[in-house]
Amino acid sequence: MNSTFEIYKLFASVFTYPNEEVRSKIDELHNLLDKSYPDVSEVMNDFFEFTKTVSKWKWEELFTRTFDVQAITTLDIGYVLFGDDYKRGELLVNLNKEHQEAGNDCGNELADNLANLLRLIPRMQNAEIRNELVEIIIIPALDKIISEFNAESVNMKNKIYKRQHKTIIDQSEDYGRIYLKPLTAINEILKKDFNYIKPNNELSSNSFTKSIKTEIEID
Repeated sequence: MNSTFEIYKLFASVFTYPNEEVRSKIDELHNLLDKSYPDVSEVMNDFFEFTKTVSKWKWEELFTRTFDVQAITTLDIGYVLFGDDYKRGELLVNLNKEHQEAGNDCGNELADNLANLLRLIPRMQNAEIRNELVEIIIIPALDKIISEFNAESVNMKNKIYKRQHKTIIDQSEDYGRIYLKPLTAINEILKKDFNYIKPNNELSSNSFTKSIKTEIEID
């Protein structure tokens, strides 16, 4: 395992369903960021304060509201990039192969889940494939995920959900978009560690908002 990328294992815990072990891992991440990425640690301050004080059930509720039910976005990278296009299926096949070769257990999540990909990075032996995974798949998807947290996009999704479900699950005014902090932080670290230069051509014009709107129109 490549120790240079150990921080990604801790960040993977951030994007895992909350429990007390996750809270402990986030404390470890806080200490490591303070030493290795102090600027990024500042970006995470509000999130660290939140995870230290929030009750487990409130945390679970917020995680679910952010990523699963009436979600702001999804952590499934392939869906972010391709929606239901066949290209996502091809990506999942290739990622499953990489996870198996690296001995990376995906648990109950799919191969393109962000937490699984962050755990995969330090396990990969082929630097070229690892670089391609980060630069062509993960970073472009994170850019799209982060854009879903802007107020206009969140309001649009809430209107779509209200049309579909008639009611909207409450979204905390203080912490409703708190996961934007770690998403921004891990994106900055990846771009720094991999000397990322944004290509001129975008991989996909898909967005989570567009995907859920299409699904509702089909239904």
